[in-house]
Amino acid sequence: MNFPTTTGTLEAYFTEINRFPLLTPQEEFELAVSFKRDSDMLAAEKLVVSNLRFVVKIAMEYDSHGMKLADLIQEGNIGLMHAVKKFDPYKGYRLISYAVWWIRAYIQNFIIKTWSLVKIGTTQTQRKLFFKLNDARRQLEAIAQKNPEFAEIAEKFGVKESEIAEMSGRLGMRDLSLNTVVGDDDSAEHIDFLAYEGDNQETILIRKEEIGLVKDGIGEALEKLTEKERYIIVNRVMADEPETLQEIGDRYGITRERTRQLEQQALKKLSIALPYLDQERKLLTQ
Repeated sequence: MNFPTTTGTLEAYFTEINRFPLLTPQEEFELAVSFKRDSDMLAAEKLVVSNLRFVVKIAMEYDSHGMKLADLIQEGNIGLMHAVKKFDPYKGYRLISYAVWWIRAYIQNFIIKTWSLVKIGTTQTQRKLFFKLNDARRQLEAIAQKNPEFAEIAEKFGVKESEIAEMSGRLGMRDLSLNTVVGDDDSAEHIDFLAYEGDNQETILIRKEEIGLVKDGIGEALEKLTEKERYIIVNRVMADEPETLQEIGDRYGITRERTRQLEQQALKKLSIALPYLDQERKLLTQ
């Protein structure tokens, strides 16, 4: 499709789209039928360009969210094209009545995705609050002549007070780059003031060496166990998904109690071979 873009000035764009005449209901029906029945792309283009001014009107409703109007219009235009593709002229309503839902959906999705790198508006309630919260607050302020409480706004929307508080906090903050300069001398960035709370490199290296020694020691100690004892230690004590006493007993044809005795016996042998077995086992699970 070839129709005006928002890459130039908005004034020029508005002038250009106003040149396209609005369609009568009959003209719109005939074009929509031609596109649906014959895949007539020229008919689809006429349906789109004749409704571009409506996209601008809808996009302006979201201008208060801090996004460029040109970007909102562009997203709305994509929604309009999607609506033209899906539109069924035989249902009796006008294209714009159907398209307005798609136009709003594309604009709203763009705003939510652009607002923050952190996901926001993932539920229907959150989306509703995102776009209506500030308007509701202003309305209540006009009525009561004071800042409304979260409870008042929650009652208006029929949601929990905690949901209002959460969304209010999100709307009050925007993403901030860690490379943003702090102060006027350009010498420090926000990232310079983040403290690393993990272990330092020396501690990490020591722990890694300790774990290596423990694994080597356990390997040597396992060689001193019988085949059954070694199987029990490896598949019950050391395994991420340990087998049960009953499963091991069934494997060797012994009772559950006898398996438990073998486990205790094997652990005792290991504790003799590894005096600090408890400490070492903790290291292995960290």
